[in-house]
Amino acid sequence: MNKHNMALPNSFTRVFAQNRLSIGLLTPVEAYPNSPFPTLAQHQSIAKLAEDAGFASIWLRDVPFYDPSFGDAAQLLDPFVYAGFLSAVTQEITLGTAGIVLPLRDPISVAKQAASVDMLTNGRFVLGLSTGDRPTEYPAFGVAFDERAERYRDSIEMIQRLHTEHYPRMKSQFYGALTGNLDLHPKPVNGRIPMMAVGRSRQPIEWLAKNMDAWIWSVDDERAIQEINASLAIAAGDKAPPKYGYATFFDLAANPDAPYQRFYNVVRIGRHALIERLLKHQELGVSHIALNLKPSQRSAQDVIDEMGDHVLPALQRG
Repeated sequence: MNKHNMALPNSFTRVFAQNRLSIGLLTPVEAYPNSPFPTLAQHQSIAKLAEDAGFASIWLRDVPFYDPSFGDAAQLLDPFVYAGFLSAVTQEITLGTAGIVLPLRDPISVAKQAASVDMLTNGRFVLGLSTGDRPTEYPAFGVAFDERAERYRDSIEMIQRLHTEHYPRMKSQFYGALTGNLDLHPKPVNGRIPMMAVGRSRQPIEWLAKNMDAWIWSVDDERAIQEINASLAIAAGDKAPPKYGYATFFDLAANPDAPYQRFYNVVRIGRHALIERLLKHQELGVSHIALNLKPSQRSAQDVIDEMGDHVLPALQRG
């Protein structure tokens, strides 16, 4: 079934709205600038705090192993297990993965896990999928690193068919065969689960435009944003192109008048310059920004409170 034939649920459109920029948070929703490991202290209350403050989403990362060369163990917990847990402590905020390292997982299991979380959240789940950024993990899973692009596409087709078809038939290149005698349940609450590419996943723009509902990358340069959105629109043809957003390491300065600064991949900025920057990116067609608070010099609670009191309302007005 063509993904464009089914309407996108509110879980997606509240994050990737037309002509409106929203803000989400990457897990762990915690500042831990001096350690690769978060504490996960008060993570239930912080998730609820983010929801109450008006953040659109919480994104769960997929990091199977701690690799010292990367220096970040993410939220430690398996993303699907953690999403199920967060579904019970939140009511409205969209939960999603950013992103499941798809070539390292069996697509039938991913389809079942995603549909289960979708049911537990009453349809407020977005399935973000990547090929990962840690080559050292591939040998541990016995998967060829140079096959990751093909495995990614193969898996996505199988997941989509398991979610949207009854008793599907499909011969997978890398996985098993569906012969029409088995049906996956539960089916997605809203007919299908929105799919989001995280990173390029080694796919051409044309493939992303035709197969993904959204795309989160790390590119936040203003000229590049314009080029990306133009390329997606051309590649999508007469279909709606995927919504574009980006993820960034984020440090909200205590001084609200602090200017924009960039330290390698960390944005440090005061709220006044942040609001100006976000409104500009909204004009350029950025739909969503996912903030990673790992390098924050302030607590997650302080950042969430200031964003909720000043930054998110300014976006709504803008």
